[in-house]
Amino acid sequence: MPHILIVDDEERMVDLISLYLKPHGYTISKAYTGEEALQLLQENKIDLVLLDIMMPEMDGWVTCKEIRKLSDVPIIMLTAREQVEDIVKGLKLGADDYMTKPFEEQVLLARIEAVSRRLHQTNGSFLNVKGLMWDSEKHLVTYKNQVISMTPLEFKLQGLFMKNPERVFSREHLIQLIWGFESNTEGRTIDSHIRNLREKCRQTGFPIDDYLKTIWGVGYKWKN
Repeated sequence: MPHILIVDDEERMVDLISLYLKPHGYTISKAYTGEEALQLLQENKIDLVLLDIMMPEMDGWVTCKEIRKLSDVPIIMLTAREQVEDIVKGLKLGADDYMTKPFEEQVLLARIEAVSRRLHQTNGSFLNVKGLMWDSEKHLVTYKNQVISMTPLEFKLQGLFMKNPERVFSREHLIQLIWGFESNTEGRTIDSHIRNLREKCRQTGFPIDDYLKTIWGVGYKWKN
């Protein structure tokens, strides 16, 4: 069930948008300040953010920039500001789409679906978990703009785990998927690669131990 974070200092607007979205199967989180939005993003798996601009203290511009430091989550700016320069600014800051208030319910739903569809078309080659970025086209793993240098096998393992959250992989299955059926690789080799992968992620500050779990007697899994 897709999880949407609505960020707006007007409680009535947040409740109205939530009322529109819930019947369509969306899980909703609500934030009334930019600071609260950033906290929720760090604590939850959010699939899309609806972001207002005109908020006190930390406005939508600053919030968008701060979100982009943490995550590549899709952002739709939803605001009363309709000047062309505002739209351009929002998109340049990292928003994926921009809508003005007042808006039609069906148009909002269509925009959410379109942005989500674009994400699903690319997430096989680009994955993001709490700021940990795995990019198959660039063969690159980064966290908060820090490159994590991985061997080709470590890179394949990392991508496999991130693409299959909550799936438990036995050591034998990992050998088949990464090394191939004819490989003579032993389970201890898998453990060594996992140990190295974890240590490299820890050095950048990514909390890898919260995600890459050892299932004793079985193997490993990636926990969302």
